[in-house]
Amino acid sequence: MKNNYPEYEAKMKKCIDALAYELSTIRAGRASAAVLDKVMVDYYGSPTPIAQVAAIATPEPRMLTVTPWDPQLLRAAEKAIMQSEVGITPVNDGKCLRLNFPPLTEERRRDLAKNVKKYGEEAKVAVRNIRRDALDKFKAQKKKSEITEDDLKIAEKDITELVDKMIKEVEKVVEAKEKEILEV
Repeated sequence: MKNNYPEYEAKMKKCIDALAYELSTIRAGRASAAVLDKVMVDYYGSPTPIAQVAAIATPEPRMLTVTPWDPQLLRAAEKAIMQSEVGITPVNDGKCLRLNFPPLTEERRRDLAKNVKKYGEEAKVAVRNIRRDALDKFKAQKKKSEITEDDLKIAEKDITELVDKMIKEVEKVVEAKEKEILEV
């Protein structure tokens, strides 16, 4: 299929990218620096992403270390992690913070998988909204006689094919994250 609507495809891809980012922040049994992406540290009065004020490393599969570049930020980073939705209490050794990721319980895995599906559905709705906007635009063009009835049908078919392709992409992203979460 030749893509005659790159602006709509770009918008749909942004929905998928946003979904992939959102899913990367979900903790899946293994340690991943992405779980700290939304954690903000009070850095001299302004909220700053923790990744901008500290080195984040994964020395073991179930452990993250957070080493602030400014040692005075250690307490602020600890407080920010504890107040975040990460759900892990950091261990402060005076130089760095250690986050030990316990294995997920079966119930927690199922809850996370449900959340992943919910995010996937939201992404599908966003993609379908882009289709609706595109179809409204084409119908308006038809009404103004800017395009013919045949052009409208072709555009509707092309946009629908593009949406189907993007929804398959969303399903692939969701399926991969579910598999990662449910893996013991």
